[in-house]
Amino acid sequence: MIRLYQFSGWPLRRLFSSSGCSSSFTMDYAKHRVSLSPVQRAILAAGAAAISFVDPFRGDMIACLAETTGTDALSYCHRKMLATSEGSRILARKPRISSSTIDFSALRRLPQGTLGRIYCDFLDVNNVSPDTRPAVRFVEDTELAYVMQRYRETHDIYHALLLMPTTMLGEVTVKWVEALQLRLPMCFSGAIFGAFRLRPSKRPNVGSATTFTLRGKTKMKINGIRSEVTIAETYTRGTQDEET
Repeated sequence: MIRLYQFSGWPLRRLFSSSGCSSSFTMDYAKHRVSLSPVQRAILAAGAAAISFVDPFRGDMIACLAETTGTDALSYCHRKMLATSEGSRILARKPRISSSTIDFSALRRLPQGTLGRIYCDFLDVNNVSPDTRPAVRFVEDTELAYVMQRYRETHDIYHALLLMPTTMLGEVTVKWVEALQLRLPMCFSGAIFGAFRLRPSKRPNVGSATTFTLRGKTKMKINGIRSEVTIAETYTRGTQDEET
């Protein structure tokens, strides 16, 4: 396990960790991939959408909906990542974010205000773990499958950066930012229909919270459609066998 360190170049400092390799993800995905015909994909998407609407806490159905409807958006994200040096490096190495690649005890010792400490505090307070993110199964192309996996594993970093809890209001706000950045249909539907599930008194807060995040208050240019896709940012980078 490689220890994590601070990097003082950003107000919210990046954290360093070991990263997985491209071949590791490729082999893992070969084990989980399920090929679908166009008809099967359409039926699965329709069923996942219906169940997700009735029960927005069905993470498995939301994941299925994202995979079966997100090909065009994933292609867009892949192009955006290839357009930057960091994004290209991420696609080449395919690093993973999990308890096996990050030393969370080291994160807890980082000073307040560092990205690693903010992220770890978010996980602790909300009792969540990056290990609970499901493996991608229904994306045909391996490269696009990694983009989807990257999105899932950085979802909690979005929450931490935007200071949004895992409440319905927090999830809807994060979904709006993700929708504007990544263009995933699942994110748009979650942002729109999730807002309708809020109590009427809470609905105005969605607009104000989303406006706040879209102005880049995190000082990392997370301002929705005007910024680069956040999944192309290097949050974890090896300290022993890679350049920093």
